[in-house]
Amino acid sequence: MNNELPQHIAIIMDGNRRWAKNKRLPVIMGHQAGVKAFRRTVEAARELGIKILTVYAFSCENWNRPNHEVSILLHLFEYYTQKERENLKKNGIKFQTIGEIDKLPLKLQKELKKTEEYTKENKNLILNLAINYSGREEILRAIRLLFKDFNGKNLDSLNNEVFANYLYTAKIPDPDLLIRTSGEIRISNFLLWQLAYSELWFSSKLWPEFNKEELILAIQEYQKRDRRFGSGGN
Repeated sequence: MNNELPQHIAIIMDGNRRWAKNKRLPVIMGHQAGVKAFRRTVEAARELGIKILTVYAFSCENWNRPNHEVSILLHLFEYYTQKERENLKKNGIKFQTIGEIDKLPLKLQKELKKTEEYTKENKNLILNLAINYSGREEILRAIRLLFKDFNGKNLDSLNNEVFANYLYTAKIPDPDLLIRTSGEIRISNFLLWQLAYSELWFSSKLWPEFNKEELILAIQEYQKRDRRFGSGGN
């Protein structure tokens, strides 16, 4: 039995489109409801004492969605970073991004960086927004950076800790708990290296339905787990 809170929670926010479809609403209303659920979850994580929250907001594969839907999502990210900047600062939340940010629209890049800079001294919660993110691409990027640094040097010193320093999440502990909503049971190219020993919890709720009570259920289930980190069972 593990009675400690997870220090780092990762979330795959899934189900906005299905939520809208089930209610016969436009897709945009599903994503808007998803933003509200995101805001609720960030606030709940802060209140519960979680130190790091990493959320999967937009994958590299999401560019394949219809153009109008992609535009809606990018606009919502821009709107959130503008509207919530003061609240993040006031509540001690340090906002960060992981992913290929330089491939996003320039205006969105500027808003993301502005919010990162504005909240960089905050200590209550680190909020990582994974946007234009791919787990496989992150690993390839790390390898490219590593090869530049080593440049023909002996690789005998390369180990897990050294490699992890080349990931977006360098100096951040790996997630203790992964939550995925909407009933899907897969990790969808998210934090492939970092999730090696994370506990996984899958919710049947669609993301717009996710709330503090559901987050607490996930944490309570996590606390029942016997984490062995690959050391084997009884």
